[in-house]
Amino acid sequence: MEKAGHARSRAAAEQGEAEEGEDPLDARIARTGCLEQHRQLQECMAERQDWRHCQEELRAFGACMARRQRGPGPARPTD
Repeated sequence: MEKAGHARSRAAAEQGEAEEGEDPLDARIARTGCLEQHRQLQECMAERQDWRHCQEELRAFGACMARRQRGPGPARPTD
């Protein structure tokens, strides 16, 4: 079952939808700085109805999230 609001259209988001109604997953992704890549992936999947045709968008979103997860982080001790 799909979460309410997660698959909302970009137009709805751009029309000034109140943040109180924002999907929690979208809010978490927005904090990573990868929201635009996520929206592009969602749009591709909605248009093509097959994730296999959205590999470019999927890779871009995955790379963005990987960069955010690595981040500066604490220095690792060297042995």
